[in-house]
Amino acid sequence: MGYQTFTNVAKGSTWEIPLQIKWNMAVGGRRCKVAVYRAAFTLVELLVVIAIIALLMAILVPAMGRVRRQSRCVACRSRLNQWAKVFKMYTMNNDGYFQSGETGKIWTETLEPYYVNPDLRLCPMAAKPASKAGREPPRGGKFLAWGVFDAGYAVMGLEGVYGSYGMNGHVSNSAPGMVDPWGRDLKNNWRNADVRGAYNIPLFLDCAWLGGLPGSHDSPPEFDDVCEFGPFGVNMQGFCINRHNAFINGLFVDFSARKIGLKELWKLKWHRAFDTHADPPVWPDWLKGLRDYD
Repeated sequence: MGYQTFTNVAKGSTWEIPLQIKWNMAVGGRRCKVAVYRAAFTLVELLVVIAIIALLMAILVPAMGRVRRQSRCVACRSRLNQWAKVFKMYTMNNDGYFQSGETGKIWTETLEPYYVNPDLRLCPMAAKPASKAGREPPRGGKFLAWGVFDAGYAVMGLEGVYGSYGMNGHVSNSAPGMVDPWGRDLKNNWRNADVRGAYNIPLFLDCAWLGGLPGSHDSPPEFDDVCEFGPFGVNMQGFCINRHNAFINGLFVDFSARKIGLKELWKLKWHRAFDTHADPPVWPDWLKGLRDYD
């Protein structure tokens, strides 16, 4: 790179212009220098480049967002597969039976000896606890974890606990003749994994609470990410959350994990008397366009 100096005799000023030196063979084999002046970008050219970059960003950013959500959905199922090992170990140590609610312990406490990292209770799409978002009680949502529970919940063994998965409350090895404090008919519970149709019995799923007791005729949430609590706590609405683009992830009693369509929730065998052929509920506007399951 070189510079060519120019002088304005009238004004007595000089300036330099960058130039590129090339060696060419002239006539007769003699080498000579050829000065090629390098032109700068024009304003129009710069604007065109900026427009192209902006267009590429507009295309790539949404695509990257979709890839990020898909990777978190896969990571969620991976965590549920780890939970499958937790439940397997528990049932192996308890004659094939699931935990019982009669001890007063919730699954978070009963299963605690079988996992080390409490973040295993978090779906990657819902890792921020509700308490940090100012919710009280700390109920979760589609992108919000339930908890962290304060000292007021210590009597239930929940102090400091958080998560974004929940149990199917109908999976419980309640003792014969036990009276449920919430008035449920416990004879319809699933007690162990050695049952027919285990692949269609939900065990542990994405949830806005620690668990729920779905019924055949439960209504879906009227609005997206709005969960109402019934007399038995959260019902189907706690699981009907649009966490993975019209799906949630769930673990089944046969210890398999897969995606579950939101309307498909009413076709799963939550308890022994659950009517999977009942007429579907009236779908609110936010669910109408999603896939139906006949």
